[in-house]
Amino acid sequence: MAWVRVYGSQLTGVGRQEPHPLRMISGRDCAPRGPGSYSECVSRKGMTLVPGGAFRMGSTGFYPEEGPVTAVQVGSVWVDDHPVTNAAFRRFVADTGHVTIAETAPDPEDFPGADPALLVPGSQVFTPTAGPVPLTDWTQWWRWVPGADWRHPDGPGSTLHGRDLHPVVHVGLEDARAYAAWAGKRLPAEAEWEHAARGGLDGATYAWGEEFMPRGKIMANTWHGPFPHENTSPHGFTRTSPVKRFRPNGYGLFDVTGNVWEWTATPWTPRHSEEPGPGQPGAQAPCCGPHTTVGEHDRFVIKGGSHLCAPSYCHRYRPAARQAHGPRDTTSHVGFRCVQSP
Repeated sequence: MAWVRVYGSQLTGVGRQEPHPLRMISGRDCAPRGPGSYSECVSRKGMTLVPGGAFRMGSTGFYPEEGPVTAVQVGSVWVDDHPVTNAAFRRFVADTGHVTIAETAPDPEDFPGADPALLVPGSQVFTPTAGPVPLTDWTQWWRWVPGADWRHPDGPGSTLHGRDLHPVVHVGLEDARAYAAWAGKRLPAEAEWEHAARGGLDGATYAWGEEFMPRGKIMANTWHGPFPHENTSPHGFTRTSPVKRFRPNGYGLFDVTGNVWEWTATPWTPRHSEEPGPGQPGAQAPCCGPHTTVGEHDRFVIKGGSHLCAPSYCHRYRPAARQAHGPRDTTSHVGFRCVQSP
């Protein structure tokens, strides 16, 4: 069996690329897995090669952190067709024994003065309110639930039964990175993610065009009705939905907006055109997620919006939308997908 070494490139920032070795085995592209990985190579089954090029990144029509609109050049990249599912994450955990952030008790040093009874494994779970509430108080609809984790997405007593093809949630940045390393992949940079999510529709508002529901067709799993107490769910889902349930974008990628927010590898900045700084304290809390946790200052960009985004509150089911998220903040509406350099 012949081994042929070729070279691709790994995007490390706009305008900067570094060599990335690839191997080909009997005509099948494989990439060497990094430290801590568990296989000689990875198949690109379930991935799509998104062609590189220039595009207009950002938006000036919705939220200030999305601006300014900037011309950005990205390289070609293989992108997972959909967010990582519970079934795929289960295989990773079975193979590696990985324990997620939500399954680990918080360090008391990170939460000085916190009630020790709350410093137990758990995660933030969205809980609809009984009626209208002030939309300035996220604690009305988010609860810290001991025992909530990726296996128990709604808290103790909930299971993954019937949810194998739903996106995995309650995963922090280090959990997503660990999965990506095991799979021989990586997390996308923000620019890579947005370029892929746009599906070739440069400058469009949504991943499918300008209309939220073209000809009345529901295009993504988002909140319908008054948030956070009434989701009319015309698509049949009040929380996450199976991947590939809605139409793909122009590159054939599913669930790029709605369903779950997705981690990127990009540190947060208040404007996407700025250079990331250390920590970035003072970043705004997500509109539909809990505020940043006490004692943590680093933030990373999440993209795509989720099933909790509503026109009346969080109009972020768009490729340009971006939010700051603490790397160890786990919730019931954040997942991820991976990429791989050619």
